[in-house]
Amino acid sequence: MATREGYDTDVGNGGETHQHVPVESSHKPEDHLTTNQGIRVSDNQNQLKAGDRGPVLLEDFVLREKIFHFDHERIPERIVHARGSAAHGYFELFESLADITKADIFQRAGEKTPLFTRFSTVAGGAGSVDTPRDVRGFAVKFYTKEGNWDLVGNNIPVFFIQDAIKFPDLIHSVKMEADRGFPQAASAHDTFWDFVGLMPETTHMIMWAMSDRTIPRSLRMIEGFGIHTFRFVNAAGASTFVKFHWKPKLGLQSTIWDEAVKLAGADPDFHRRDLFEAIQRGDFPEWELGIQTFDEAFADSLPYDVLDSTKIIPEELLPVRIVGRMVLDRWPDNFFAETEQVAYCPANVPPGIDFTNDPLLQGRLFSYLDTQKSRLGTANFHQIPINAPKCPVMNFQRDGQMQMLQPKGRANYEPNSLGEHGEIGGVRECPATGFATYPATESGDKLRIRASSFADHYSQARLFFRSLDSAEQSHLASAIVFELSKVSIEAIRTRVLSNIVNVDPSLAARVAAGLAMDLPKASEPAAPVQDLDLSPALRIIRGPLEKETLEGRSVGILIADGSDVSVVDTLVKAVTKAGARPVVIAPKVGGVKMSDGSLRKADGQLAGTPSVTVDAVALALSSEGCAALLKEAAAIQFVMDAFGHLKAIGASEAAKPLLDKAGVVADAGVTGLDEAFVRAATRRYWDREPKVRTLA
Repeated sequence: MATREGYDTDVGNGGETHQHVPVESSHKPEDHLTTNQGIRVSDNQNQLKAGDRGPVLLEDFVLREKIFHFDHERIPERIVHARGSAAHGYFELFESLADITKADIFQRAGEKTPLFTRFSTVAGGAGSVDTPRDVRGFAVKFYTKEGNWDLVGNNIPVFFIQDAIKFPDLIHSVKMEADRGFPQAASAHDTFWDFVGLMPETTHMIMWAMSDRTIPRSLRMIEGFGIHTFRFVNAAGASTFVKFHWKPKLGLQSTIWDEAVKLAGADPDFHRRDLFEAIQRGDFPEWELGIQTFDEAFADSLPYDVLDSTKIIPEELLPVRIVGRMVLDRWPDNFFAETEQVAYCPANVPPGIDFTNDPLLQGRLFSYLDTQKSRLGTANFHQIPINAPKCPVMNFQRDGQMQMLQPKGRANYEPNSLGEHGEIGGVRECPATGFATYPATESGDKLRIRASSFADHYSQARLFFRSLDSAEQSHLASAIVFELSKVSIEAIRTRVLSNIVNVDPSLAARVAAGLAMDLPKASEPAAPVQDLDLSPALRIIRGPLEKETLEGRSVGILIADGSDVSVVDTLVKAVTKAGARPVVIAPKVGGVKMSDGSLRKADGQLAGTPSVTVDAVALALSSEGCAALLKEAAAIQFVMDAFGHLKAIGASEAAKPLLDKAGVVADAGVTGLDEAFVRAATRRYWDREPKVRTLA
């Protein structure tokens, strides 16, 4: 029969088991999922907990084996979040939170705490590109006076799964398919959508993943979330639930899907380069830290469970309180030593911050430490400078591979009394100031079970979709059409559509039409689907964090022989004054001959600096220069893409033939090269979109 790892087994006279060549699994009813020790697994969906909403138990050998094996599958690259960029900076507290937490970092307004923040994609390897449709990791290591605090989250406030035991399955499904080694950094394939269709709890996250949130314009223009519900604990021992939010100073901005695809080819390092160059020129990226705090009574009043990582608490229901800011002001000195070797772990928290029984968080608390040991090759990875706390570290954990410290004395145990006898003694625990777990009362049977309060998988997915701007809804529907068009097994597409019917029938109909499929019946939901109050805060387009500004953006200024010197100089000054970066682009990077005979060097070559790399374009061309560019495919594509990606286009009168050849039609985003262009360049023109592409 088919067994674990696809091997046939024969049992000989002596009871020996002989492994033969791998065979295809038969999936017969009598086949059973087992551990690596051959023990049959009764439940592969839930961790072992004390009660249906209780903590996870360490004795769960099925979880530990599964996560342990998963954590050690890649050496030395991160299994997930392998492609990342990071920077040093600081956190500045705006107001004391001493009333709700004793964490030292939140005590004194105006105090700054050093930190190191890493952004990453999830699905691709270290050598993949920056701009695929993917979740972005958002991990912050605060070097507090009480030890390191790692707030390890994403740019999306929910996750695909509710229980950490499913994390290896999720990642295996979205990674490259096991038999063919592709696709890389892409979710548009059979195995991922097969998992999604079979796991309705993924539905809310799928709405986010297919939205514009996963194709950001810049890492400087994404939100960050702690995802889980944590606890604040104050000096009196009182607990307050808390959710963490990072709000970008530059606002939210995403790309168009076609733009993201072309960026991957034009500049695979687009986000990394953007972050690096912003810091180098002193435009330091900044986010505000916000918190949602609430008590048990508020949590119990909600129609969903705050321990469920597939759920949010809408900001309209519980406003986000801004309490501080993060500024990233220094690029790493060495990419490998810092960005690659940094080790985050959500279990790293100082006194005053504590955990809840969120079953996804509980599994993460185990998994990360184990992963770091595998990836960095030593139990002493905390001694690597980027990981080392900036406060004293005193304990008896000696030796181990790559031990870089030289402890003195013979006492390597606790308690010891050698210090009382003239030798080097040691430190003891301190109940008054040490970390103390909040004494929550727990009770219940030891069971593999999912709480009934986790059963509603569609109401918040519906809330998210219906809260979006109409343009974002079209993008989301089109993204699902694209993804499912890459799924070769029709039954998988049908199953996914059946789930989407529960989210919004009109969305399901749009996707079905885009695939030329019949709309199936809705799948049977595990809990009634509710119509929750909409949350405009979830929007990017025309949402609270969309900013009409040029600050932090870039403007491409296309020049050629004969371009007017004064016009180009005026444009450069106006763009710079507006807080943007002017990028002068020419057919040859060495420059062009300007109207006064001078040579103007370019920041980028036309063929290598397409309009997808900037936020707006200005065509400062003479008749002579325009005539030459009419024969240049790169110039025509430069203008065509800018228009198709809904960007502002400013053009001299002489550039009109190039506009015409590129198919540009006059609208509010097409201007001359005067002040109107700088104003127009502060946004995209969503009303143009139906004229340039067909969306679902």
